[in-house]
Amino acid sequence: MNIGKVEFSVNITNEEVVAATKAMQEHRLALSNLDLLLPPVSIGVFFCYKNPMITIGTTNNTIVGCLKNSLAEALVSYYVFAGEMVTNSMGEPELLCNNRGVDFVEAVADVELQSLDLYKPEETIEGKLVPKKKYGVLAVQATWMKCGGLVVACNFDHRIADAYSANMFLVSWAEIARSSNNKSLIPTTQPCFQRSLLTPRHPPSIHPSLYDMYIPISDLPPPPESKPELDIKTNPLISRMYYVTSEELNTMQLLANTNNSGSVKRSKLESFSAFLWKMVASAASTNSENVVAKMGIVVDGRKRLSNGDKNKEEFMSSYFGNVLSTPYSCRLIEELVEKSLCWVTEQVHEFVEVADTEEHFLGLIDWVEEHRPVPGLARIYCGVTGGADGPTFVVSSGQRFSESKVDFGWGKPVVGSYHIPCGGDAGYVMPMPSPKRNGDWLLYMNLPKEYLHFMVAEAPHFFRPISWDYLLN
Repeated sequence: MNIGKVEFSVNITNEEVVAATKAMQEHRLALSNLDLLLPPVSIGVFFCYKNPMITIGTTNNTIVGCLKNSLAEALVSYYVFAGEMVTNSMGEPELLCNNRGVDFVEAVADVELQSLDLYKPEETIEGKLVPKKKYGVLAVQATWMKCGGLVVACNFDHRIADAYSANMFLVSWAEIARSSNNKSLIPTTQPCFQRSLLTPRHPPSIHPSLYDMYIPISDLPPPPESKPELDIKTNPLISRMYYVTSEELNTMQLLANTNNSGSVKRSKLESFSAFLWKMVASAASTNSENVVAKMGIVVDGRKRLSNGDKNKEEFMSSYFGNVLSTPYSCRLIEELVEKSLCWVTEQVHEFVEVADTEEHFLGLIDWVEEHRPVPGLARIYCGVTGGADGPTFVVSSGQRFSESKVDFGWGKPVVGSYHIPCGGDAGYVMPMPSPKRNGDWLLYMNLPKEYLHFMVAEAPHFFRPISWDYLLN
C-alpha cells in the first residue's frame, strides 16, 4: 500500500538504565588505531515487528521486560556498550568500562506500523523511533505502534563499533532473548576486544597511497568564510529508501560485465557502485569543464588482515571494533557520463583493489600511529580529495546485515535497516538485503534531493520508493 505523508507523535512512557547483570572490574579500554579514524558520530538501526503479543500470547510489559532482561545478559559479553567515552592523557578518546549501562526508552506511537512512510526515514524514523543518545555509547528504544506492532531501535557510537560489530551484538542479544529460560546462556559468538590484533609495526611501513586517502585534521584547510546569503545549503542532503529487485540487479551486473575481456566477474556491489557513480555524474552534469565526481567505497579489513591464517581468522571474525578503510577515486563528470558502464565498473574495481590487501590495513594502522595524537580522517569525507568541486558520496555495503536473525522470540522483523542521519557534505549509500532474502535489495541513500529525483525519473524500474507492498507481499 502506497501512502502519503502521515503525521504522528511518539510519547515516552518510561526511561531507565539497563546495566550488565555481572559487571567486570572497572577498567579503561583503548581504542584501536582504526577506531581513532572515526569522528564522534552515531549510527541508528531499527527493526519493525508485526504484533508480538498475538504471536506469543503475552502482554507488552512481558515483551519489554524480555528485551531489558536479555539486554542485561548480553552486556556481560558486550560490556563495552555499557561503558562511557572519556579522554586519556594524550587527549584521545578511550572507553571507560564501568557498567554505567544503556539508556532504555519505552514509548508509544499513535500510528499503525504499515502507515510508517519508510521512504522518508528522516521524517518518520529520525528523532521519533531511533532514540537520541544522550549518555554512554548505546541507547535503545522500544516503541509500541497503534496496531500492536513493535519497533526496536538502537543508536550507537561509531567510534566503538562498525556495522559488523553491531550485527554481532544484535544477533547475540536476540539469541539470549529467545533462550530466556536459560539465564546462564553464553552467546554463540563471543566478541574479541584484543587490540593487539591491530598493533602498529616498528618500524612502520606506509604505502604512499595512504597519504592520498587520509589526512590529519591539523592539515585541513580552514572553513570558508561564512556569508549570510550562503549559510543555507543550496543542495542539502536528504534520506530516502528504495527497493531494488533481484532481476534489476542481475541485469545491471550483466551490463557492467558486458565488455569484460577477462574471466573475472565484477561483484554486484562494484557494478552497482559504478551504475550509481554514472547516475550521480549525470544528475550533476554542468557546462563547467574539469569538474569531478568523487566516490568512496567502505572496505572491511577483517578477512584481509587474516590473510589465510586460520587462527587469526577466528579472532578477526569475532573482533569487536572498527576495521574499515575508505578508498576513493575522482573522475571527470563528462567521462563518467560518456563512458560505458563496463568501463566505469573497471575504474571502481581498480581503486577498491588497492584496499583489498593485508598490507593496506597494516599500513593504515601505521599511518594513524605516525600522526597520533592528532586524529586522522578519510579525505573523501573532508572535501580535500583534489579535483574541482563536484558531487561526493560513499557506498558502504550492508549485505551482511543480519536482520533476519534479530528474532527476540516473536518472529523475524518484517523490515530492518540502518539509519544514517544526514551530516556533512558527502553523501552516503548503503545497500542491504531485503528481509525476504530473495536477492532483492533495500537502498538507504543520503544524497542531494535533486540527484535522487533525477535517478528516479531516469531509472524508475530500478529505484523504486520503498513501500509495505514490497515488504509484506
